[in-house]
Amino acid sequence: MDILQLIDRLEELFNNAKAVPFTHNVVVDEDRMLELIDQMRIAIPEEVKKAQQIVAQKDRVHAQAQEEANRTLQIARDKAAELTQKDIVTQEAQRRAEQIISQARAEAEAVRADADNYVLDTLMQLQDQIAKLTNQVNNGIHMVQEDQMRKASMSPTSISANVTDKVEK
Repeated sequence: MDILQLIDRLEELFNNAKAVPFTHNVVVDEDRMLELIDQMRIAIPEEVKKAQQIVAQKDRVHAQAQEEANRTLQIARDKAAELTQKDIVTQEAQRRAEQIISQARAEAEAVRADADNYVLDTLMQLQDQIAKLTNQVNNGIHMVQEDQMRKASMSPTSISANVTDKVEK
């Protein structure tokens, strides 16, 4: 029987009890009172056991919830640490990539400048060689022209004219 029902019956027994005049006392049926007390003695330990079971169950649920909360919190911390680590790795990789790109650009610019200097030096040497060859060609042309002019002035007709000139004199 439910303890609350037993308390209600006890209260009803008290309310139906006869008052003793000039006192605050009442007369109750002893047998009914003892019977209710016995039922309460039986019911109360059951109710206490149920309450203890409920408290124990509540404690288990609370412990499980706390454990689950701790596990969830640890997972969140691990994930946050992982994301932070990935972010740090990503930032470091980005920084390193920018450094490599900057270094590559500097090296490319240096190679380009060296190539430009090499081309300029080579073209200037080629220009000097062409100038020398042009000079040699011009000298060759002048020599051939002079030789031709000399030969033309010494041709057989010019020789006979030259000889006739000398004879006439």
